[in-house]
Amino acid sequence: MNWTAIDISILGPALLAGVLVILTHVPLGQRVLARGIIFLDLAVAQFAALGLIAAHSFHWQPQNWQVQLIALSAAVMGVLILNFTEKHWPDIQEAMIGSMFVLASSGSVLLLASNPQGGEQLKELLVGQILWVSYTQLIPVAILYALIIGLWISLKNKSSLVFYILFAMTITASVQLVGVYLVFASLIIPALAIRNQKRHGVWTGYVIGITGYMLGLILAALMDLPAGAMIVYTLAMTAIVVASVYRKLNHVKLNNG
Repeated sequence: MNWTAIDISILGPALLAGVLVILTHVPLGQRVLARGIIFLDLAVAQFAALGLIAAHSFHWQPQNWQVQLIALSAAVMGVLILNFTEKHWPDIQEAMIGSMFVLASSGSVLLLASNPQGGEQLKELLVGQILWVSYTQLIPVAILYALIIGLWISLKNKSSLVFYILFAMTITASVQLVGVYLVFASLIIPALAIRNQKRHGVWTGYVIGITGYMLGLILAALMDLPAGAMIVYTLAMTAIVVASVYRKLNHVKLNNG
């Protein structure tokens, strides 16, 4: 293990990016799990990635507003379609979500077919490049997340359309920070661990998420492995440990009660 690889100037912004993602994704993940639309985030994330790939085909820089607009438009288009199918064909919603994911993924492959660096670009969007995140890049994302959380808390009656739109905005920003796989892991893995927790579930989810990101970044640096893929595993391991401890404590409480 290479202990000199623990560089706070690199791991600091990456961890902060993870914290920002977790703060928004844990409550949204609970809603996704409760609604039974588990693969919604994968489909929407893939639509955002498709928009980014389409924008890059025009040779625009990632920071350009045109790129962000196209990525968000693609994600919103995806959620509007899914909102429509949920209203008219709720019995096949999960199948529609899966079909949308495959269509968006295939579209990404087709757009990158003539790009000699297409394979690497697709890999970056899937696994993410969290170690390349800078503090400057996180400022607009933090502002956007704060607005989304504020709207989520303030809106008493959250319709499906409102949920989908806020979801699309969150996913579009997150994909560019951490990649498609980590977006899915951040939404679903903590939500699975806290699904039976009646009190303080969100806070437990935050602990799972932040701990998973921290451990993943440290292990990836020490072992010189891809950070995004490592974080997925440390998120899963942390969630298993926390869920097991909670289950045992709850069992003891029931026996003593």
